[in-house]
Amino acid sequence: MDESPPRKASRRVFQSHHPFDDITVESLKEVGSLKWTAFPDRLAAWVAEMDFGVAPPIAEALHAAVDRGAFGYLPEADARAMSEAYAAFSADRYGWEVDPADVHAFPDVITALDVAIEHFSAPGSAIIVPTPAYMPFLTWPATQGRRVIQVPLARDGEDWVYDLDALERAFADGGGLLVLCNPHNPIGKVLTRDEMAAIGEVVERHGARVFSDEIHAPLVYGERRHVPYASVNETTAGHTLTATSASKAWNLPGLKAAQVIVSNAADRERWATDGRMWGHGASNLGIVANTAAYAAGVDWLDDVLQYLDGNRRRLAELVAEHLPGVRYAAPEGTYLAWLEFAALDLPASPADFFGERAGVTLTDGGMCGDVGTTAARLNFATPRPILERIVAAMGEALRSR
Repeated sequence: MDESPPRKASRRVFQSHHPFDDITVESLKEVGSLKWTAFPDRLAAWVAEMDFGVAPPIAEALHAAVDRGAFGYLPEADARAMSEAYAAFSADRYGWEVDPADVHAFPDVITALDVAIEHFSAPGSAIIVPTPAYMPFLTWPATQGRRVIQVPLARDGEDWVYDLDALERAFADGGGLLVLCNPHNPIGKVLTRDEMAAIGEVVERHGARVFSDEIHAPLVYGERRHVPYASVNETTAGHTLTATSASKAWNLPGLKAAQVIVSNAADRERWATDGRMWGHGASNLGIVANTAAYAAGVDWLDDVLQYLDGNRRRLAELVAEHLPGVRYAAPEGTYLAWLEFAALDLPASPADFFGERAGVTLTDGGMCGDVGTTAARLNFATPRPILERIVAAMGEALRSR
């Protein structure tokens, strides 16, 4: 068991019926998000948006910001408030005490990755990406002329584990920056402290760096606890840039705000001299929303976590009922399920097959790396009746092929 502090109990007791159950497909389409408008004739289970609206404290903070006309360039006071709110949340939720001065406003995690590649990895070195991976991690490094080395995660029963020997070979092949995603999108793995310490030893032997994407950190289930990679020991703190945001846990992806946390003296000095414009582009309203999420959105988050926990467990029942032969292990974190269809010998990629035959949009597993060509990612952050419709439609497509 990791040593980070337990989460505070939610004030809502999980019930068989929840107000989220009353949200309909029609109402979601009326909201007009990309998830439900890009493929209007299908059920949406692809892009990582939640279907549960926004926490009331966030909505109130945004209305207040609009009322006061907060549309100029980002005030330092607002950025500082966000940094302080994140630092307090991190200390309470993860046991990781960071100086608010080490928390920097950014528009999004990909912009942070850009900075990590350009300014914190050896020029021309390769980017190491454990797979299956969040899709842009495999494509974005090319925009900076960098090669990607895919390192497939290994399986230990139903668990996913880092292949440390393969990681060693990737660094020996010219890798300079490891993209560590924890909790891991798309498989939902939550790394333990010991696992990260072992990874850190490999990184340090090669004098390399880590970009730690922890955007899903608040979304962890059961006895698992999120441990920030940089908090594991002095070694990991010394070679890491951490990126996170309230955008996934509080459903704010369109508001363009994230946080980058530095954790060692050398990076602080580099930031002080060169980093003034690295995070330029974070939006005022995004900063306001992130601040409200960290400072006042925890009760809403805990309620959502209980609902999502019910969904991930219900999904296991639905897969067993409607999708025999499909491999699914309930994720330890995130609201993303990795479904493996290799045993079914489908005539097309799973995403194409279910898009055409079931009217369900999934994320193509092949976009997540070479290991994912017979898999698909399913977003279960949706009302439970809609989740049941999604999997039932997929099952019908299999039976009628």
